[in-house]
Amino acid sequence: MSKPKSGIAEYRNYYLPYDFPVLLLSGEHWKISNIPSKNLHFHNCLEIGICHSESGYMKFSGQEPLYFKEGDITCVPRNIPHTTYSSPGTESHWSYLFIDPSELFRNIAPNFSRGFDLSLSAYKEYKHILSRDTYPLVYQLTTTIIQELEEKRPHYQMSATGLLLSLCIELHRIQSEGGQEATLTDHPPDNAMVLSPVLDYIEDNFAQQFDINYLADICRLSPTHFRRLFHSIMGTSPLDFVNNTRIHKACNLLRSTEFSILEISEMVGFRSVSSFNRHFMDVMQITPRNYRNETLLTKENQEKLSILEYKGWMYPEK
Repeated sequence: MSKPKSGIAEYRNYYLPYDFPVLLLSGEHWKISNIPSKNLHFHNCLEIGICHSESGYMKFSGQEPLYFKEGDITCVPRNIPHTTYSSPGTESHWSYLFIDPSELFRNIAPNFSRGFDLSLSAYKEYKHILSRDTYPLVYQLTTTIIQELEEKRPHYQMSATGLLLSLCIELHRIQSEGGQEATLTDHPPDNAMVLSPVLDYIEDNFAQQFDINYLADICRLSPTHFRRLFHSIMGTSPLDFVNNTRIHKACNLLRSTEFSILEISEMVGFRSVSSFNRHFMDVMQITPRNYRNETLLTKENQEKLSILEYKGWMYPEK
């Protein structure tokens, strides 16, 4: 998928492993520049960050910058355009967690895991920055999760999943303190924000059949305007984006399950296996069968491969 030409926003995809949809980005190289990015960016999963040193600002579409400092935890829902930059003359040090709560908790809490998606439209006043002093439990849970993922001791994924569930419950409680539920008018769309509802819809319903008119209606736009705006922001057409999403979901299933290629093609929303094979070849430049055969590795090597194949940014901007 090419980058958008207009510079409105950059879409950074992290296709997380099917069996453990969690990614940790950490290390000494994760230092954020004090020069604001020219573009906002957004992800297809929940981002939780922790500032280890220095201070700076987070900028969201259509809002004044929010100040952060050492020890603060940041919470950014999927598909929300934003950027982070440090105070003048400094480089803040960060660790980031990217997770898909609905997938991570699907076997633990299948009936209400979507409630921990922590989407912006679900709450009246969203708290993107949570200080260590005011929310010590959030800080403690976040640092413990990072430690588990870094050390990878026996059963670390099970431990991290329990801790992440506790963290998402606590974040849900904090965000719910605003009282009544939010409506679309509480967060007026601006630039890329107008696409957030349709990106959420595609992520949740990629296996379903829907047309462009329906997607345009979600954004309250005419089909022609929707196509033009979508391409200017995402760098691709709505139909190609839907098919790309389906193919990358299929990659996770091919790599981490034993479902047949026919079963996977149906699970991700293709009406025929021939259509699935054709689109898979267009996107991945390899057949689904060969892709699966090339990724039948040991568990240790599988983890290394999954990191290399993420489509998001693995290093901070400079």
